[in-house]
Amino acid sequence: MKVIVLGGGVVGVTTAYYLARGGAQVTVIERQEGPALETSFANAGQVSPGYSTPWAAPGIPVKALKWMLQRHAPLAIRADGSLFQLQWMTQMLKNCTSTRYAVNKERMTRVAEYSRDCLRQLRADTGIEYDQRTLGTLQVFRTAKQLAAAQNDIAVLRECEVPFRELRADELPDIEPALAHAQGLVGGLHLPGDETGDCHQFTKQLAALARAAGVEFRFGTAVQRLITQGRHVTGVQLGQPGAADGETLEADRVVVALGCASRQLLTTLGLNLPVYPVKGYSLTVPIVHETLAPVSTVMDETYKVAVTRLGEHIRVGGMAELAGHDLRLNPRRRETLEMVTHGLFAGAGDLPDASFWTGLRPMTPDGTPVLGRAPGWDNLLVNTGHGTLGWTMACGSGKLVADLTLGRTPDIRTEGLGLDRYTNDSWSRPNDGRQSPIHA
Repeated sequence: MKVIVLGGGVVGVTTAYYLARGGAQVTVIERQEGPALETSFANAGQVSPGYSTPWAAPGIPVKALKWMLQRHAPLAIRADGSLFQLQWMTQMLKNCTSTRYAVNKERMTRVAEYSRDCLRQLRADTGIEYDQRTLGTLQVFRTAKQLAAAQNDIAVLRECEVPFRELRADELPDIEPALAHAQGLVGGLHLPGDETGDCHQFTKQLAALARAAGVEFRFGTAVQRLITQGRHVTGVQLGQPGAADGETLEADRVVVALGCASRQLLTTLGLNLPVYPVKGYSLTVPIVHETLAPVSTVMDETYKVAVTRLGEHIRVGGMAELAGHDLRLNPRRRETLEMVTHGLFAGAGDLPDASFWTGLRPMTPDGTPVLGRAPGWDNLLVNTGHGTLGWTMACGSGKLVADLTLGRTPDIRTEGLGLDRYTNDSWSRPNDGRQSPIHA
């Protein structure tokens, strides 16, 4: 079976790896000159199934209005001139209810927990190294209101049997010793099953393993269009959109894992993929004082910023800007990341020497990725929309979509994960169904 995977980020590469392991002949098309050079390049470094939480949550609309007036707000909105931005935000607001939040969090946790298990198995099978640590995530709170709100997440964690530990302020140094010097924290939630690691390093290493397994990588290659016959995708035409027709590759199956670029491509097939580019920022900070640095990941609930240990560096990632495909670096976002780092781990790293980066996360209104068959197409699959959790969900998403592509039954329920939840009422009426695999 010939399968073309569109996209060479962490999601596309993990998909290709599992497809090749399942016996498929795989070609990966990536517009950059190597793997994981866009959104996967310098993310926060978290593999955090325990922190798989929808941005659409009760109280967010009111918080968003308050954030508009704050200098260090976790969310900023700038009109991009598109109707889609307004439609996407409206759909997100509809998900800001207690009922929707619980449904969406369960779906996200289901994928993320499975993905963490897949990553552990992959690591055992291959011995892959990527500055990984398995010491968990510590979510820290600055107000009693945040502590109270965390009880909603804890209820879902219990339901999904995810281990956790609630902490008083004086217990935080038990998990992260350097927080003994931090001020203004009232408590925390420790998720010991979470991990950390360098997503870019992981993806490069996995691409090498996939290549050794027979996967062909076509880097520096753009996708012009999908070639169709009836409801069947027969191949992919390469080349820049609008340019002269380029090379055509035939395929039995096609998987779209292009992140934020997936929507534009699928629109040409009449599919309305509700994935919007949510801009995030990160700092990569050289460590100068080991004892003052984090040992794993600390998530500051107030600013939605994660501070993660990656080898001899600290990766500080967060923020969310709804501003279209703008990739300009905003110095005010750097100020926020530096402020949070200094407040939690003062003196740990050389902040003036830190690398400043931005990327676009492909996010759905409900926070759950879009995985599986494209409605109305018999051999087209989608693997995108992971938002801030692409690294967390990559292995599980790749394995699930590979199984569906190869005609196998996935290891976990697929209810609520497909694009059909936005094209009919199934997304608001949970059931116990599974997506059907594609059969030859």
